[in-house]
Amino acid sequence: MPVIDNAVYVDGKRAASPVALVDTFEALEAHPGGFAWIGLYRPDAAELGVVAEEFGLHELAVEDALAGHQRAKLERYADTRFVVLRPARYLDSEERVEFGEVHLFVGGDFVVAIRHAEKPDLARVRARLEAEPELLSRGPVGVLYAVVDQVVDEYAPVVAGLENDIDEIEEQLFSGDDAVAKRIYDLSGEVMEFQRAVKPLREMIEAVRDELHDDPTGPELELRRGFRDVLDHVIRITERAEEYRQTLQNALSVHATLVAQRQNEVMQSLTETSLAQSEQTKKISSWAAIFFAPSLVAGIYGMNFSHMPELGWGFGYPFALVLMFVSGFVLYLIFKAKHWL
Repeated sequence: MPVIDNAVYVDGKRAASPVALVDTFEALEAHPGGFAWIGLYRPDAAELGVVAEEFGLHELAVEDALAGHQRAKLERYADTRFVVLRPARYLDSEERVEFGEVHLFVGGDFVVAIRHAEKPDLARVRARLEAEPELLSRGPVGVLYAVVDQVVDEYAPVVAGLENDIDEIEEQLFSGDDAVAKRIYDLSGEVMEFQRAVKPLREMIEAVRDELHDDPTGPELELRRGFRDVLDHVIRITERAEEYRQTLQNALSVHATLVAQRQNEVMQSLTETSLAQSEQTKKISSWAAIFFAPSLVAGIYGMNFSHMPELGWGFGYPFALVLMFVSGFVLYLIFKAKHWL
């Protein structure tokens, strides 16, 4: 059902609760000095078109409200403010931030609140204002303040959730978990999206606050104080978000350094292994060459050809032994000098 709640307020009290939108316009005319507050949930073009026609909403703002996926902003169309807010909530089960969207058309005698997500709970905002007639008597700007205040209040659990996730990442960094890089990237994206939702609020709130009369005894004094308090919260949240973003950038740099360090350690280990294998190869090759020389001599004289003069020589056998020993010893000295052995 697109129409969540529909009422006309006079002097901070609910004067009428029309069932249909058409009845709302008639009730507003029947209660001069009052204002209408219409709450819609994902209306279609026909439903929003009825409201736009009655209140003279600008077609570009209506188009944005229907399309959704807008950045947080405040735009003016004649005497009507078009406000886009980006509420957020932290999902503990999934450890991620979910962003919503609220559009507000704020005129002199009406507020049209269009919600595109489950949060914020605008029914809670309405109940709060109905319990505070003095604030509700401030009219559409009072409603705007209460909605913005609710959205900013709901940022607190998001800040706490992000801080907890960053603490977990700092623990993961030194655990060697390869999945930490993806989590840092994902969390950085959430923090940047959170910044895009919060940062525009500062300029928006300042603009609305400055339009209120700065009269110490005027009826808008409490509204100015309220907007100033919300602005203080927004500034603190913005600073925290910037700190989180910087922390995540540092975490990513540390992760890259740790990965490079582990790769260097692996390469060093492989190099040491390769050097050790090379030394072993040198030793094996050296001993193989040392034993090859005597084997060569023995092989030659072992062929027993008739015309080998040393075969008939009395010192032939001792000569062959000495020759084998000397050749092997000479090779040993050469390899030893080259530090192969």
